[in-house]
Amino acid sequence: MTPEDLPASELAAVQVAVSPIDKFREYLSTRGMKLTVERSIIVEEVFSDHEHFDAEQLVARLSRRQDGRSVSRSSVYRTLGYMKEAGLLRKVARSHDREIYEHDYGYPQHDHLICSKCGTLIEFHNDAVSDILEEVAARHGFRMAGHRLEVYGLCAECSRPRRSRLDRI
Repeated sequence: MTPEDLPASELAAVQVAVSPIDKFREYLSTRGMKLTVERSIIVEEVFSDHEHFDAEQLVARLSRRQDGRSVSRSSVYRTLGYMKEAGLLRKVARSHDREIYEHDYGYPQHDHLICSKCGTLIEFHNDAVSDILEEVAARHGFRMAGHRLEVYGLCAECSRPRRSRLDRI
């Protein structure tokens, strides 16, 4: 595997000048809102690792906290929307009627392979893909600021031929 084909999870984090919580506080203040304790807990939990998640998974993670600080389900859903607007999160895909989120702040540019059957998300970064997109953009006089590539298909597990009982006889 070459460095450009490394999974995005193995790429170094991007240095950011402002912490996610401070960036969120700034965003909220531009909207005349405050960073409440609940919102702060949600941001801390979201940025505690870089796993893809849906809102219900985040609610479950927050309910398992041992520090006694609770967060309502409605606050989670509202805060995820605000975090997306603030540029902290982005929706990666919709899988099995749920919206999947990931960090969009402090994490390197990467793309996704998404299994249409089981919903598996595989992150990857490949410089050749970026170079091709830059070339296409230049040919059209388009100044590219970034890109987002989602490739849909079947993961290795879902595309594996299934053996029937007759094959085992």
